[in-house]
Amino acid sequence: MTALAELPRDADTMPKLLLRNARERGGEAALREKEFGIWQSFTWAQYAERVRNFARGLVELGLEPGDIVAVLGDNRPEWLIAQLASQAVGARSLGVYQDSVASEVQYLVEFAGARFVIAEDQEQVDKLLEVWDELSGAAEGDGQGIANVIYYDPRGLGAYPHEFLLGFSEVEKIGQSATSSTADDFERWVDATTADDVALLSTTSGTTGKPKLAMLSHRNLLTMAHSFQSIDPMRSDDEFVSFLPLAWIGEQMIGAACGMLVGFTMNFPEEPETVQHDIREIGPHMMFSPPRIWENMVSDVQVRIEDSSWLKRRIYNWALGVGYRAADTRLAEGGLPRLLAVQNWIANACCFFWLRDKLGVRRIRRAYTGGAALGPDIFRFFHAIGVNLKQIYGQTEVSGISVAHRDDDIKFQTVGTPVPGAEVRLGEGGEILTRSPSVFLGYYNNEEATEEALRDGWLYSGDAGYMDDDGHLIVIDRKKDVMELHDGTQFSPQFIENKLKFSPYIKEAVVFGGGDYPFVTSLITIDFANAGKWAERRQIPYTTFTDLAQKPEIYELVLEHTAGINGDLPESARIQRLLLLHKELDADDEELTRTRKVRRRFIADRYRLLVNALYGGDEAVEIENEITYQDGTTAVLQTRLRIAAPATA
Repeated sequence: MTALAELPRDADTMPKLLLRNARERGGEAALREKEFGIWQSFTWAQYAERVRNFARGLVELGLEPGDIVAVLGDNRPEWLIAQLASQAVGARSLGVYQDSVASEVQYLVEFAGARFVIAEDQEQVDKLLEVWDELSGAAEGDGQGIANVIYYDPRGLGAYPHEFLLGFSEVEKIGQSATSSTADDFERWVDATTADDVALLSTTSGTTGKPKLAMLSHRNLLTMAHSFQSIDPMRSDDEFVSFLPLAWIGEQMIGAACGMLVGFTMNFPEEPETVQHDIREIGPHMMFSPPRIWENMVSDVQVRIEDSSWLKRRIYNWALGVGYRAADTRLAEGGLPRLLAVQNWIANACCFFWLRDKLGVRRIRRAYTGGAALGPDIFRFFHAIGVNLKQIYGQTEVSGISVAHRDDDIKFQTVGTPVPGAEVRLGEGGEILTRSPSVFLGYYNNEEATEEALRDGWLYSGDAGYMDDDGHLIVIDRKKDVMELHDGTQFSPQFIENKLKFSPYIKEAVVFGGGDYPFVTSLITIDFANAGKWAERRQIPYTTFTDLAQKPEIYELVLEHTAGINGDLPESARIQRLLLLHKELDADDEELTRTRKVRRRFIADRYRLLVNALYGGDEAVEIENEITYQDGTTAVLQTRLRIAAPATA
């Protein structure tokens, strides 16, 4: 791998790479966005010109080096244009998740001291207006608060009277008509950027409280991109679909950093609801998603197979059995015996090729999962159908990746080996420590947290794990979540939760045990769509989520799956009692992070009554549930939740 320090000076920051790509491949597609059912392309030359104009416009409006520009909305070309324009003038970009509620937006924008906010549309602008009076110094012109809110979808905003609101195209026009001195300064601004400038303020997952803002430099991001490129080369003619939030480090890692380094095309779906269809149209060559995306794909396949004819089910089950044997043999021995190779070819021709096409992964060379643990069952399924899915391990603080599987060295239970340039060792209690040029500069305005995370050049991850005999890293769980049962057995709640979520009828699971708890229990939320279809096929009537979750037939469905899991676990780690929750876990209720990780401690506190009931002798528990109707009125409903004890298969 070429070290970043050895790179030409014109390629050590993201804006410099943009200008290099515009010079070297100006007529090639850099971005592609679907609008009104038609894919619209932007070349590298057009991309660079829009960044130039927007940067000039921001400077004319008062943006200065060191300022912070927050971006809030769905994935669109304007997000990256605003991000690169900010970086080009020495400012910093802060991504905010598009589904954040107004109070979360207020916290991040205010804590960071954002000078400008780029908001996608009326929905995002309304969040800011809802808390505008509470935003300190907002639009006061004192240089301390928000100078302007800039939107890039004008629908519904024409009648808004606020002077601080500006359209994205208006700012670009301001940049186009900028004074000659400002216009001539763009290349000088870019040339003045350095590898050690802060490029991004990236939010951490916030599993234990408010998210922190990790300061990532251009050196951090590009070192990571070069490391990744050295083990899994990407090509400039590759296609990548950007459908996960650009506020997430995973999307910044592949789409922004690797995309800018390699020069491949980023594609933006028309709407969140059209993602699957748009992915299938593009046929990307690589894909990176957190476990929930892969879990949802498997659930969808399982449900569709159940709905198919008996002949299709027979063919699928035969092919999947062959695929499992082929995947296990290939990864263990590096090849297939002749008979199994022929059987796998037939299985691919009659089943897997069409299945991959339906899922939009037909052209995938490499697919990745990260951000949380993926259950081995899900992992094995994708390799069985011919998808080269690999685990990576990292976190926001290491620019997304420090450990990864290699193509010829994949183990379902591990996350791989360190990437070039990264050192990984284990600290006290098996805590995973990392040292590399990709490790962040520290937390913004939080010296105490920085000192706790960075010690003697090592990043203390807070995750617990161990190395196997082949040097593969196995991540157990968050260090604080690893539990010890009364017989001394240590177990990972996350491992059991992932096995539970392999069922297409289980969406989330929260496992408890150890400490004051004498045995293992679980709170489970059903997958409403899949469980609802299952009930409809069997003519089981239901009304609401709560009603369906408490149906005896649904309980038996979940208990049957749990019994199979118990059969694979040590006796002391088996689930003794479970309860199906009356509602879905929701990020808006702070039960999940914005990256959809379970906030275990928050749930344990919020549902203390239910957790205590799991460890009592009762067969049910009564709770009061407040619901809010569309007109804003509320009502309190009493619900009786059943507690059940799964067997062991």
